Amino acid sequence: MPSYEERLTAPRSWWVIAALTGVACALMLLPLGTLPMLGGLIGGAALAAVGVSGYGSARIRVVGGALIAGDAKIPAAALGEARALDADEALAWRTHKADARAFMLLRGYIRTAVRVEITDPQDPTPYAYLSTREPERLVAALTAARG
Repeated sequence: MPSYEERLTAPRSWWVIAALTGVACALMLLPLGTLPMLGGLIGGAALAAVGVSGYGSARIRVVGGALIAGDAKIPAAALGEARALDADEALAWRTHKADARAFMLLRGYIRTAVRVEITDPQDPTPYAYLSTREPERLVAALTAARG
């Protein structure tokens, strides 16, 4: 059973934009008739919804002695200090303090994050930056997994 699990879902406003994309597609196809307009409405909204859902399907889990963040699986033995970042620190670490070699599971609509040192000498990744809505809980789970 995971000690921490979070899905980085897209905000509600993105779903409204997906619906409006369907309306825009319908309006573009309106001169061609009713049936193409309905196809544009349904097709445009469906494609936009698939994009929003795919982007918002990233998960962060701490389970079985490992951190699983998106496609990355990092064993707890390779993790160093985990630090919760407030909105200002998170902004700094994803802009001017960022390292190009870092693993970043970044979602711009989530203001807080966790920065986890990677201590594996064979891995050139210095740290993992993980956007999260509950940074303190994630840090506690990572600390427990390491200990």
